[in-house]
Amino acid sequence: MASQFEFLSYLRDHPGSRVADLAEFFAIGVGATSKGVGRLEARAWIRRVPNPADGRSLLLELTPQGTELVGDAEGTFQEHLATHIGRSIPPARVAELGQTLERLRATLEHGGVGTPVG
Repeated sequence: MASQFEFLSYLRDHPGSRVADLAEFFAIGVGATSKGVGRLEARAWIRRVPNPADGRSLLLELTPQGTELVGDAEGTFQEHLATHIGRSIPPARVAELGQTLERLRATLEHGGVGTPVG
């Protein structure tokens, strides 16, 4: 599932993240994020570890199985993405689209549009 890949990929690229960090990045509620994290934890792809800075909060980290899985899935994900984007957008326009979407996200985030309230 793409959302599981996205969570695993984020955690690989942002070690020491918390559930709240995932929720903020993906602009989804903390409750939904926590449930998604629970599913990944049940599959032994991630684990929650005590935060050494305060001992109260938990940090998320990939397990060896999760690290292997996200590494294996990366190539497949990129291949499918390139295939599907390549069918509808000329290669010369892909970078332009990426920049446009980046600006759109920044504008929406700045205005708080789509940010969960609870």
